[in-house]
Amino acid sequence: MAGQTDQALATLRQGILTGTFPPGARYTETELATLLGMSRTPVREAMQAVAAAGLASVTPRRGMTVSALSAEDMAEIYEVLTALESAAAARLAALDPRDLAPLEAALAAMEHALSMGDRDAWAEADAAFHRSLMEQAGNTRMAEAAARYTDQVHRARMLTLHLRPEPVHSVRDHAELLTAIRSNDPERAHAVHSAHRQRASEMLQDVIRRHHLPRL
Repeated sequence: MAGQTDQALATLRQGILTGTFPPGARYTETELATLLGMSRTPVREAMQAVAAAGLASVTPRRGMTVSALSAEDMAEIYEVLTALESAAAARLAALDPRDLAPLEAALAAMEHALSMGDRDAWAEADAAFHRSLMEQAGNTRMAEAAARYTDQVHRARMLTLHLRPEPVHSVRDHAELLTAIRSNDPERAHAVHSAHRQRASEMLQDVIRRHHLPRL
């Protein structure tokens, strides 16, 4: 059953992140079981898991409603993530030894995706970079706290991916952050990442305003 639950969770999560299950949409347990071709038990467990990640809400006898986040919600989420990830960046810069290979691989993937004009691949590599940053910083509780919000930010990014400017500055920010970490400069790492996340938040707010997107 665990394998089916994991499969159901992966399908639901991916569907929510990509907009297949759009913001505000409601699905009963039976409807989702039919869509996923599974029994209701693993689907029920997967619904609870996506709710715990902040991607949906689950109401007894009414099913799952995909979370719809306002511009104000996203501003608050970015504020929390900026604090957590910037602290993680500073922590990682001060660690010795540390494993930077996952960050280097993610940055290389971002640069390649940008050169190919593949925004979807860039977004996946960007998410991998941020995930690796939290994992390599060595604070499990900090990583767990950030994980609740990273999927929500990734979904907003995917839903607005082709409404944004080309992510040239974002790739440069990540390269600058990695340089600061390699140089064992916690203050610089914190400052670079904080500025990066603040710019990303402001860009999202601008996209929401210009395209009149009430909810994501």
